[in-house]
Amino acid sequence: MLNDFTDQIITEFRANAGQVGGPFDGARLLLLTTTGARSGKPHTTILGYYPDTGGRVLVVGSAGGGPKHPDWYHNLLAHPRVTVETGLFSYEADAVVLRDAERDEIFARLVEADPGWGEYQSKTTRIIPVVALQQVVTGPPGHRGSLAESLKLIHDLFRRELVLIRKEFAAAGPSLGAQLRINCLTMCQGLHHHHTGESTMLFPSILAQHPEAAATVERLDAEHAKIAELLEELQRLVSTTASGTTLADLDHLIDAVINHLDYEEAQLVPLI
Repeated sequence: MLNDFTDQIITEFRANAGQVGGPFDGARLLLLTTTGARSGKPHTTILGYYPDTGGRVLVVGSAGGGPKHPDWYHNLLAHPRVTVETGLFSYEADAVVLRDAERDEIFARLVEADPGWGEYQSKTTRIIPVVALQQVVTGPPGHRGSLAESLKLIHDLFRRELVLIRKEFAAAGPSLGAQLRINCLTMCQGLHHHHTGESTMLFPSILAQHPEAAATVERLDAEHAKIAELLEELQRLVSTTASGTTLADLDHLIDAVINHLDYEEAQLVPLI
């Protein structure tokens, strides 16, 4: 059963497209719904997560360093198929418990990103589990709302991720940790895929209905091309160097993306 605090956070998460305030403000959060190992009933919890390679995300069964694994972990051991909510989309995923060297390598990466995980591990004799959530592709991720609402929500997710990555870059100093590199590369790939979808599907659809928007779409396509160059350069930098100069490149990218998103919404939302 959910306690009042958790229930309140989950309600806030769902009401605000994945954003919550207080101590979780600005954090990467998801809702994980598992099937009870004994009851067979759905149970939802809110967890912090980390992007990972291959499109999967990582969650940690820390239980605050307590002596027992959290209930959601026992549930997914019995029923690995889970539901993930991101604040914009929900999808089914397979939960894979990482083992042995893979678990140790990734846990060390997460400790480097947030030493609190190491502190939790030092408090308990159990091995704190790391779980990868891999989306099961059964169709488009579920979302209720108009196309205009979806576009603005997706843009807001990118805005939030850019702000968070900027904060992580600034805190990292001259050396970029492995997890921060993955965070950045995942964001770059996501933005690239979003822009590709817009250029190949959304923009032609808009032009078919609103030919007067040709100049606007031409500008947006040109901005996509420019942002693609910045993304490629940023990916090269975070993949090959620990130089602090990447912060200036990130700032340049953030300015370009934010200005682009603002202009796109102002021009296209009234049309769609």
